[in-house]
Amino acid sequence: MPYEFKLPDLGEGIAEVELRRWLVAEGDRVAEHQPVAEVETDKAVVEVPSPRAGRIGRLMRREGETLQVGETLLTICEEGEAPRERPKSVGIVGELPEAEEEEEPLVLATPAVRKQAREQGIDLRKIRGSGPRGSITAEDLERGAAPPRQPAGEVSGPVERVPLRGVRRAIARNVIASQRNTAFVTGMEEADITDLWELREREQQAVEAHGTHLTFLPFFIKAAQHALREHPCLNASIDDAAEEIILKKEYHFGIAVETPDGLMVPVIRDVGTKSILELGAELQRLGKKARERTIALDELRGSTFSITNYGHFGGVFATPIINWPDVAILGFGRIAERPWVHRGAIAIRRILPLSLTFDHRVTDGADAALFLAKVVRYLEDPGLLFIESV
Repeated sequence: MPYEFKLPDLGEGIAEVELRRWLVAEGDRVAEHQPVAEVETDKAVVEVPSPRAGRIGRLMRREGETLQVGETLLTICEEGEAPRERPKSVGIVGELPEAEEEEEPLVLATPAVRKQAREQGIDLRKIRGSGPRGSITAEDLERGAAPPRQPAGEVSGPVERVPLRGVRRAIARNVIASQRNTAFVTGMEEADITDLWELREREQQAVEAHGTHLTFLPFFIKAAQHALREHPCLNASIDDAAEEIILKKEYHFGIAVETPDGLMVPVIRDVGTKSILELGAELQRLGKKARERTIALDELRGSTFSITNYGHFGGVFATPIINWPDVAILGFGRIAERPWVHRGAIAIRRILPLSLTFDHRVTDGADAALFLAKVVRYLEDPGLLFIESV
């Protein structure tokens, strides 16, 4: 009997994938662990390996389709075994037309949610879950029971409809989840980083001798990490079920990276143990992997705080969206030369805008403002980063 290879669980939180392309064809012989398909998760492109050796019987899905974890991907036959065919239905007038074969979709929901759905007459198969592994929550039922929104009206003139897929679909889901699950507030500040600018210019040649190009981002990361030691509520997450704030003791920074497919957030781990030089090398490595879509899922998970440098693209101030379940994200704008009061006189200085979005449930505006002031102090006097480093 052909073996039905079902889409395996690819990791925490992955409930569905898009089938980008097949790496095998029907009738091909495959070895155990040989990649058979390339799928796109919410965050990365992953190759799916065959669980056993044999010959490909049937490819059960088409490229471009969305698959749920647990759905049959393909069948694998032993040598000499034919793909299983369902016997045709026969009636008194001959063969009957076959009904299209439908697989029962995988529905994850707690007993309480299932009971609520029955009482409200809601078909769980038609609800898209927002909980862990795509499970359906009570809030999902409320949204599903609401009447569908009507189109805004006729669209005049030529248009192009672009499918919301891959990374762009993941971004759409993640930002909605963030705004639904956080009480977000943004505070802003400015820093005179003239001294830091000169330090970077002075040391650039020495850094390049180590094979790394020194940007400002490693300094921004280090300044934020130092400030978080005094403001731990911003390096945290919330356990809503237990009504607890989880203060993280390690510093794993999600760094927003623009790619041709959309924004991705690789994670630099153990920022507190890495030097400016090591952070620069790690940024280059992860950024390259993200843009080439070769980054592993584990390299996109587990952040405790996030950084976004939209100033690289010309932005000044912004209201960054929290990389939920983190509770804060720090954004850096475009550095510009401006008149500035420096040591009692007007001088042309290099000014950096900062924007901090935080979850007001975990801390208040005063704590956020003090955190920003501390980051500004480190950036304006970069020597403190080295004096206070452990």
